[in-house]
Amino acid sequence: MSACLADNAPHIGALPRGPLGTIADVPGVSVGHCTLDQGAVQTGVTVIRPHGGDPFRDKTPAAVSVINGFGKSIGLVQVEELGTLETPIALTNTFGVAAVAQAQIRAAIRANPRIGREWSTVNPLVFECNDGYLNDIQAMAVGPQHFDDAYAAASAEVASGSVGAGRGMSCFDLKGGIGNESRVVEAAGHRYTVGALVLANFGRLPMLTLDGVPLGRVLSERAGAATTHALTTHASTTTKPEQGSIIMIVATDAPLDARQLKRLSLRAAAGLARTGSVYGHGSGDIALAFSTAYTVPHEAQFVTLPPRLADDRLDPLFRACADSVEQAIVDALWTAVSVTGRDGHRRLSLNDCAPDLSQLLNSAR
Repeated sequence: MSACLADNAPHIGALPRGPLGTIADVPGVSVGHCTLDQGAVQTGVTVIRPHGGDPFRDKTPAAVSVINGFGKSIGLVQVEELGTLETPIALTNTFGVAAVAQAQIRAAIRANPRIGREWSTVNPLVFECNDGYLNDIQAMAVGPQHFDDAYAAASAEVASGSVGAGRGMSCFDLKGGIGNESRVVEAAGHRYTVGALVLANFGRLPMLTLDGVPLGRVLSERAGAATTHALTTHASTTTKPEQGSIIMIVATDAPLDARQLKRLSLRAAAGLARTGSVYGHGSGDIALAFSTAYTVPHEAQFVTLPPRLADDRLDPLFRACADSVEQAIVDALWTAVSVTGRDGHRRLSLNDCAPDLSQLLNSAR
């Protein structure tokens, strides 16, 4: 589902969004999805390409923040150590990580046959969330071809909602999935863009806060309403702990080094917290930030980096990161469609749960 369908969603904060309102507003970034929608199999793969070239030969500066580490992602250790990406970023379900990582490795070897021989090995980077409520995760339906398909589909036209890796995801006991957003800021006299893409699979309904409105509490208190009855079927009670995850990918064209990108990635947690998350024990909350301002060549004796922003000029980017992540979570909820999957399990979309959503938000303010 196109992100443009969320145009009537509330705009978080005062900063302007980019022309697309997606992570692809950051120049060079593209995204592709492969969606598996086959009865009990409700899952998929999403691939983010930081630039259009070879990611192994021209590595992208990046950093990771693990807000809560209940997760099974692969490749984070090397990103933390070296501060670069050398494959596209892949998102999928928990049991699909190995297959997608192998596909990343094979793709890198096809492009660079010297990998693992004259050159070093390659670091695949795969993030995951558990979509096992809607998806028959034990079927291990995700295979290497699904990574290849998502990679081939990458473009600047980025879909949101129940697509790609987000197909089987749940968020605040509603249908979750892929969310996108961007913000444009000025720092040190230059305009920069910060974009975010999230894989939203976390939270309990009473926790949901949308643009400062305790929407989840309002929906939970709709006692006897048909939408609430349908919503709470198979859903968790207010006392059950949060068990879910969110992956937050933040891109910018601002010239930042890996240390500064680490600081930027950490601000994703501010946007996440505003939606009502408390980073529960069973939630894997991970943020990665990368910059498209320059690349680091694989074969080089010395690397000359462009001038980077001074640390005391980063506040506008921090603000844009928090706003973009919060808005991307709203986008995931707003654009997702209701899905029925394994054993008849169903997640209603936010719009199906509350057809009077806009009126409800206005009256609750």
